[in-house]
Amino acid sequence: MVKRTSDLGAPADPSPDDDPGSDDGPLHDRVYRALRDALVTGRIVPGRAVTLRGLAQSLGVSPMPVREAIRRVSAEGGLVVGANRRVWVPDMDAARFDELVRARLLLEPEAAVRALPHIDAARLDRLRAIDETIDRALAEGDVEAYMAGNHRFHFEIYAAGPSRVLLPLIESLWLQFGPFMRSVYGRVGTAILVDHHVHAVEAIAARDADRLAEAIRADILDGMEVIDDTVLRRPTGSETASSPESDPSLHVPG
Repeated sequence: MVKRTSDLGAPADPSPDDDPGSDDGPLHDRVYRALRDALVTGRIVPGRAVTLRGLAQSLGVSPMPVREAIRRVSAEGGLVVGANRRVWVPDMDAARFDELVRARLLLEPEAAVRALPHIDAARLDRLRAIDETIDRALAEGDVEAYMAGNHRFHFEIYAAGPSRVLLPLIESLWLQFGPFMRSVYGRVGTAILVDHHVHAVEAIAARDADRLAEAIRADILDGMEVIDDTVLRRPTGSETASSPESDPSLHVPG
């Protein structure tokens, strides 16, 4: 079984809810999913270089499947491979951050709306249960649990209406977004966050596509102003010009 990494080079016991290393599929696919999961939930942080051997040890496998997983993830923008075979998560800058947020705002509300007709009562119950775990994580200030729950919640929605185009694109965005957000929440905490998931659940129960799209959009934008001010440290006045939150072309019609 592929181990779940709680942090770089530190294996942890798999969680029954989100273990990407379950014995499902070929080993190289399981290693790929485990590596993606570690990035999406921020267990590998930006700017810290790692070795192929170190990743293999943390995942509990030989270097060969890890090498293939790194190749696939680097092609998706989640990792950078240097000439000396060192591997690291790319650092985030304001321009790249804006592009990722804009892309999420364009793709994820659309994916949620497309998925809405396919969300049955059982999936809605799962979403409610996931939201409860997110509430507990926020109350306890548990960043990793919050990020894992947030990822599960969004993709529980999007996966209801699987798309060969939208879903892989969204997965790639989360792959690039997760490590940075983990470092952000590590610095500013989770107290800045508002639980917009409850509004998404209410919209799904009401079969209200517009409200669902707006809830997803609000969740993506949650905390962005704090990130602008305290992490990205944009020059004064630049938020209005470049922040995705201020771009009227990205607002979902009510």
